[in-house]
Amino acid sequence: MASALVGLLWGCASRPTNVLLPVADTSPSSSKVEMLVATTRSRSSNPAQMYTGERGLAPSFAEITVSIPPASVRKVGEVAWPKKLPSNPATDFAVVQAQELTLQTAKGWLSASVKKSPDHSVLVFIHGFNNRFEDSVYRFAQIAKDTDTQSVPILVTWPSRGSALAYGYDRESTNYTRNALELLFQYLARDPEIKEVSILAHSMGNWLALEGLRQMAIRNGGLPAKFKNVMLAAPDVDVDVFRTQIADMGKQHPQFTLFVSQDDRALKVSRRVWGDIPRLGSIDPEQAPYKEELASNNITVIDLTKVKSGDRLHHGKFASSPQVVQLIGARMAGGQTLTDNRIGLGDTIIHATTGVAAAAGSAAGLVIAAPVAAVDQNSRENLGNHIGALTGSQTSQKSSAGDKNCALPAPSAKKCKS
Repeated sequence: MASALVGLLWGCASRPTNVLLPVADTSPSSSKVEMLVATTRSRSSNPAQMYTGERGLAPSFAEITVSIPPASVRKVGEVAWPKKLPSNPATDFAVVQAQELTLQTAKGWLSASVKKSPDHSVLVFIHGFNNRFEDSVYRFAQIAKDTDTQSVPILVTWPSRGSALAYGYDRESTNYTRNALELLFQYLARDPEIKEVSILAHSMGNWLALEGLRQMAIRNGGLPAKFKNVMLAAPDVDVDVFRTQIADMGKQHPQFTLFVSQDDRALKVSRRVWGDIPRLGSIDPEQAPYKEELASNNITVIDLTKVKSGDRLHHGKFASSPQVVQLIGARMAGGQTLTDNRIGLGDTIIHATTGVAAAAGSAAGLVIAAPVAAVDQNSRENLGNHIGALTGSQTSQKSSAGDKNCALPAPSAKKCKS
């Protein structure tokens, strides 16, 4: 098994890492996204990384400002990663301010920002599995910019090791973060200055979002009316578990919008790992029992199967499709129901209810997930460590940010593609 997996360690790093060291704001034409970060990750000694993929002993907070280059050099739905460091704000996503906050200063930042918001609303984003800290920061900055949201951006980032092979660790990290997320939800519910809360979760982050809402509903006897919209993008949640989570929230729950895609390759892998149980993010919403159940719970479904995406796993369409991110922004701005004619790509909308998709880590799961390494940079970088953990051997890869050498071992440096 080890020799077979080692054969998958091919390719080069396509971009530098540790990109969060602030640079000078030298591009007046670039847009700025200011966000509050709440995380259960551990702090990093490297200021360009800020937080690692390991678990912190207590929640931490930070404020980050990301500069986004003008439309002339970036397409909607695209994260303009720097090709080299330091980042150039004229052409790249670049951090121009990053500062850790105490709990009290985080509350002050949020209060001041909400007062400046036109509708005193916040948008909470919870990323999925296989996300480094910098991945979640840049992706949320892109979403906030491309949706043109006026809501105050709050990034909830949980300990993920940034590898498609670390299923078990990532899943347990969402459980580790449940209580911290509920505390955040409770604070947002109590704050009289905040008039509306929207939640956008992706992949395994949906498990965390749903568990936080479920705990809050059980503790409070229901969910507050200000929690208006919950958008579930490619949820890696078991359908049967989702059914119970919705039931535990009670009848007065937020308006749920479910984004599904039947060609989601990441959720197909997850389904195999979890005993061939359907994943919520890849169901066919026109089929029984999903159509009837979703309708009874007044859950809107957007089928993105026909939407084209630059994401080879078809797992991030909600953020990379220009039509979809603009649709999400219109939803939050106007409060209207999402409709397929707003997308204009023949996608269907159906009311129904479901639940699905989880992920685990084991020797069997590693074998199943290994093909993902062929298209996932982070997986290629981390695969050697997983093999070593299973076999007791030491297989490591060391490369500096922006290193153009192939990850080792590799078939041939001449065949390496950047």
